[in-house]
Amino acid sequence: MTTNEPAWESLDQMADATAAGLAQAAAGSAFHLFRDKQFRRLAGIERLSQVEQDRIFNELVVASIVLIMLLLEAPDLRVAREFQSYLAGLNKRIPKAYVDHLETLGIESSHLRDWEKLIAMRYEEYARDRHDVRAAAMQIESSEKRLDLDDLAKIQMLVPVQAVAIGCHHHICRGHTEGQDDLFKLVLRSLSMFYVELRVRLEGGRITPLTRARVALKRMLRRMGRRK
Repeated sequence: MTTNEPAWESLDQMADATAAGLAQAAAGSAFHLFRDKQFRRLAGIERLSQVEQDRIFNELVVASIVLIMLLLEAPDLRVAREFQSYLAGLNKRIPKAYVDHLETLGIESSHLRDWEKLIAMRYEEYARDRHDVRAAAMQIESSEKRLDLDDLAKIQMLVPVQAVAIGCHHHICRGHTEGQDDLFKLVLRSLSMFYVELRVRLEGGRITPLTRARVALKRMLRRMGRRK
């Protein structure tokens, strides 16, 4: 009897392969958004130089990579305790996995070092921003009603994707975000879909908490639309 399942010789080998797969998923998600007609129109892609287009695409890739990293270290991720240490180790392998992939494409060493620095810099930035995002979300939600444990759980669940979306949007626009709400909502929606899909898989298909989080996300997007 044969099987299509790969035979891993060690946990390290399995972790390396998983990290490579996640890194490729991040690149695929970024490419899908970058090729989206609405995104290209809102970001004015066709009017930009090739260098600037490449910069924006790179920011999208890094955003997806960092989002995976923040997800893997999320304190509310519902996985078995013995699996948490594996995810923590996996988290550290993802940047290297993507850089290794770029190396196979013939990217020069100097550019590979730039990628390593960019991923590390954005990770530090977006991880730091989580605290401000959480505080802002709690302030907004508590202005409408008294927060209960379920509300706090939904806020916590959405913090990584909101922090990354805000930062990514800022860098795409080079800080000139005024009047770019539609672009932000598109970036947030794309990253949210990627985030939810990965989280559902990691949590073994337990989608109920994520369904509630998606409802909260839709409410936030509608609220942003009313403020325009």
